[in-house]
Order: sequence, then C-alpha cells, then structure tokens
Amino acid sequence: MAGTEAAYQAFPGGPLDVNRDFYDAVADESGRELADDFEIEVRSARAWPVNSGQVCRILQTDGPQVGDLNVWNRHDPRERLWAARTRQLQRATVTTYDHLWSTLPSLRPLLTFTSDTLADHPEALVIHDLLGTRCDPYVNRMLSGYDFDYHCHSNLTRAVQPFGLTEYDVHDVLNVFQCAGLNDDTQYFMKDCPAREGDYLEFFAEIDLLCALSCCPGGDLSLAMWGPDAASTEEQLQHCHRLRVQVFDVDPGRLAGWAPPQPSRYRGQNGRHGLHATPFRQLPPDQQRGGA
Repeated sequence: MAGTEAAYQAFPGGPLDVNRDFYDAVADESGRELADDFEIEVRSARAWPVNSGQVCRILQTDGPQVGDLNVWNRHDPRERLWAARTRQLQRATVTTYDHLWSTLPSLRPLLTFTSDTLADHPEALVIHDLLGTRCDPYVNRMLSGYDFDYHCHSNLTRAVQPFGLTEYDVHDVLNVFQCAGLNDDTQYFMKDCPAREGDYLEFFAEIDLLCALSCCPGGDLSLAMWGPDAASTEEQLQHCHRLRVQVFDVDPGRLAGWAPPQPSRYRGQNGRHGLHATPFRQLPPDQQRGGA
C-alpha cells in the first residue's frame, strides 16, 4: 500500500545498512581470477561450491531463461536461504546491495548481490522474484494430471544428491531473471523473462556456500505452464535456453577489513527461547519491559 512503512526496520548503521563502497569495490572486475566456469543445460540443474569471499555470476548465454536458485551453508545445510525472512528484511524481489538471509537460528546474510544488469529495467521491481517458489512434479500432477520429471524441484534434487542432500533439503528459491508479482486480485503471476544474452546477476559469498541452480523447464515463461491455455512441454522446450555460471577469486586487497558475518547472538534471558524462564507475569517490571 502506497505510503506504508516497512515493518522490519533497524536503527541507522544497523544490519540492514550496507557498506556500498565495499561491495562496489568487490564488483570491480579488475584483478579477478576465474575459479570456475560451466554451463547448465536446458531442463537440468547443477550444484557447486562458492567459497566465502568469492564472487559468483549467473549469466544469460543464448536467450532468455529463468533459473531457480537454492543456497546452503556448505558446512551445515540446515542453515539455508530463508525466502520469507528475506522478503521481510529486503523486499519481494532483489537487486544490487540486497542480501539473501539464512534460516534460524543463524539469521545472517548468506550472500550479497553486487551487480545486476537488469537493475535499470522498466520492470526491475518485479524481476529476481522471491514471492514464488520452484515448479515441482507434485503440483504439476495436481494441476495437469500427468507426470513430468524435469521441474525445478526434481532438477535441484538430482543436482544436490552427490553432496549428500535429498529432496527434503530443497527449499523455496530465488527465481533468478524471473518477472513475477501479484495481480489486482493478489494472485501470483509470471511474465516473459526480460533478460537477454549477456545479462547477469552477480553475488558475493559472505560464508562458504553450496549453491544449486535449475534451468526452469518453462524457459522464458512466455507460454502458460498450467491451465486451459497451457502449452505442452514440447512447445515450452522451444523457449528454453542454457545458463552459465562463473566463480571468481577477488583481489585480496579489496577484502581488507571484511569478515564473514557471524550467527545471531541471541541467547535468551533465561536460556534460548526462555526454556528455563520464569513465567512472564512473575518477572520484575524492568525485565518485562525488556529492550537492549
């Protein structure tokens, strides 16, 4: 609603204020060294590590293509992208200087976006979507009545299996390059992917990450995937393209003074979550008031 303030706000200089000079320096491509470079074929996915302090670029290669991104703490996959909290702390779509936040109990930035070639697009406010989640074979079976094994959920499941993860580790995604939002009836919509060859979204890894990206089987989403006007999977295939991923080592001088973010410092007044707490109404008034 126009003019309504965001609910989740911090004090000036707090954790939601970003050191733009630092991330601008990280985004400077001079002095970088290429550490990894690969393509993800249509209707498939791949998982790969990104070390803390590295930069990762997701790049359009030969046509518009939406990608579904999952992110985990490489050393503890229970800590992973928390799409809902990221929507609350940042916005429903992301761009340069935004963080992707991790799940409880860590609640810290997993990564920070450093470059977005679509940041100035006329529809930039609905690109790189966190509102929707991945397509999956279960909802497809429910809506369409047939089985299909190359939805993003299935692609991501296959991609993370070599890393010891399963379907239960796949989570709500960042829809990279996807143009989506809520219509006048507050229903979720998806539009044609606005990205073109050479467009990219780039991020800085705040901690050691495992990332996985699926090339959506809907390709550029210019055709309906479900409903009475849905295109067949064969028709949608004509709108599918590859995505390219590059990982770079950053000039160490640009990281001077930076340190990976630490997990939340919350410990509780009476043990975490007050598990050893005195009932609230029995607390002294000063403890009931709480505060810093």
